[in-house]
Amino acid sequence: MRVAGPAVLLAAALAAVLGALAFGGGADPEPLIDPGAVTRFGLPITKLVMNLGVAVALGALALAVFALSPRSPAAKGTAPQRDEYGLALDIAAAGAGVWTVAAATSALFAYSSISYIPITLDDAYGQGLGVFLTQSEPGRAWLITTLVGATLTVLCFAIRNVTALGFVVAFAVLGLIPLSREGHAGDTASHDAAVTAIWLHVLFASFWLGGLVTITLLRARWGASGAEGAGRLAAVLPRYSTIALICFIVVASSGFVSASIRVVTFENLLTPYGVLVLVKATALAALGLFGAYQRRILIERVTRAGRARWFWIMVAAELAFMGVASGVAAALARTSPPVAAVPTTELPDPSPALVLTDRELPPELTPAAWLTQWNLDLLWLLVCGFALFFYLAGVWRLRRRGDRWPWYRTALWVAGILVLFWVTSGPINVYERYLFSTHMLGHMLLSMAVPVLLVLSAPVTLALRTIRKRDDGSRGAREWLMLAVHSRVATVLTHPLVSGGLFAVSLWVFYYSPLFRWSTEDHVGHTWMVLHFLITGYLFAQTLVGIDPIAGRPPYPLRLLLLLATMAMHAFFGLSLVTGTALLLSDWYGAMGRTWGLAPLADQQAAGGVAWSVGEIPTVALAILVAVLWSRSDERDAHRGDRAADRDGDAELAAYNAMLKRQGLARRR
Repeated sequence: MRVAGPAVLLAAALAAVLGALAFGGGADPEPLIDPGAVTRFGLPITKLVMNLGVAVALGALALAVFALSPRSPAAKGTAPQRDEYGLALDIAAAGAGVWTVAAATSALFAYSSISYIPITLDDAYGQGLGVFLTQSEPGRAWLITTLVGATLTVLCFAIRNVTALGFVVAFAVLGLIPLSREGHAGDTASHDAAVTAIWLHVLFASFWLGGLVTITLLRARWGASGAEGAGRLAAVLPRYSTIALICFIVVASSGFVSASIRVVTFENLLTPYGVLVLVKATALAALGLFGAYQRRILIERVTRAGRARWFWIMVAAELAFMGVASGVAAALARTSPPVAAVPTTELPDPSPALVLTDRELPPELTPAAWLTQWNLDLLWLLVCGFALFFYLAGVWRLRRRGDRWPWYRTALWVAGILVLFWVTSGPINVYERYLFSTHMLGHMLLSMAVPVLLVLSAPVTLALRTIRKRDDGSRGAREWLMLAVHSRVATVLTHPLVSGGLFAVSLWVFYYSPLFRWSTEDHVGHTWMVLHFLITGYLFAQTLVGIDPIAGRPPYPLRLLLLLATMAMHAFFGLSLVTGTALLLSDWYGAMGRTWGLAPLADQQAAGGVAWSVGEIPTVALAILVAVLWSRSDERDAHRGDRAADRDGDAELAAYNAMLKRQGLARRR
């Protein structure tokens, strides 16, 4: 099975990519400017191999940090065997090596395809390739992808610490962003949605496929361990199944978004591109059925003696369908999507908003538009959906075992997630690129309203009470959460001066540095901005009124002083915008060509009013809440002292009176 599983995957993928290229015309020669058959077939095939290498690397790393144990137990009287954790890292290193070589080869073919020059070994071709890799966006994307793969190969060999590997996984995940920005994603009007969908699709498909390949390759290790190996398989499978279920949801949703952007109409499903999309969707549906069968029936059968053979047959079939989906996906990247008919009349010159944002100006922001204008962000839609599901599932698990959970915490969590969804996918997401005041309103909600609602719902406490603890040395969600809460980094970040400083100072740094332009013009920068505001706001609120455990919570007087200082910083910032006469990002907000709403400078001054007024409302609410908590803390301390006095006959007061009596006698002497 260790050989047959990957062989089935590779054979199905190669057959699918060749068949899809022939059917969709992705490798058909172009008249006069054909770069040659080697390039036409070499680019999709090498990109397929790179995708498989990415999948193996990411899937093996995901299993290593979430499902496998670094321990290497051995039966009595036998030599220690190679542990599953180390083997998974070796598999990840091998996958990263394939990723590196295939990405470098794909870059070579990509240059040949873009320049329409057949691959040669002369100096002119090499110089052109160098210019392509260093001075063009597609070339730099391929170069970064190759360097990320090479770095990941070294890190998988050099690092064996589980915590450090968590950062390695984050590095690999971010390394896939540059290549996701290229291809058809850059040719569509919905550029941001296409980039997000491609990145999510590749990332979670890699976790899904690579995890299954890793389990297949670990079969030899578990098979050599007899009953112990069967027990490890039974322990790891449910963990992988959880990963696979999440991946299926993300892959299906991101695939739907990508297809809807390119196919557009149902009639286009009958085009070659549309038929290939349907084939890939069919393979995905089959994989979903495999996953449902695995979760409901197969995992239980594997735990029984003599039932593993049927499981491995199903794994081989699942790998075959994954190969088909991977091959068709690689061919789709080279297949021209359906193109809408272009009118023969002369097109008007593009508007300034279309030039700057790739979109026309939205309609005027009226009261009705606050409810009707939406621009769904797939990433935050999924984040909000999973956050709601897992929190409610935790509450349900608590109540099933008879424990109580305050209803208002659940209500606060639901409200916070809904506000987050409204900010990231609602009218603020539509208008923030055109109106500075709308952008500032979203900033205030993300940094001050949403974090307070989420902090008061105590999600960490709920997770620690509901997620099962592992006893095999592996790290699940609970173990990673405990590590994060008690880490030195968390101790530093939740220090009142650090959290307060990040919250207040980053406001000034963000708007008066290139970060503001990056977050406005670049979708990746916009996503970073949302994440940054959420994290800094959450840390600040957690320090002040949090329920979840942190290293050291400051006394209440210091909390109030911190709030007063923050209010002053916000007031000064808002005042600087209200009284300012220089327009921030004048070549952006001042060049949109809006004919409705406030003038750009007046809109910026309105944004200062939003930062000054709307931003202070949650701060005042926090101050009131801190005062109430302070009062209740004093009452609890008083009640605690009264109960102690009842138990020991007020021994503390008697000791204090005796001390005063001794001091009086000493003075008289």
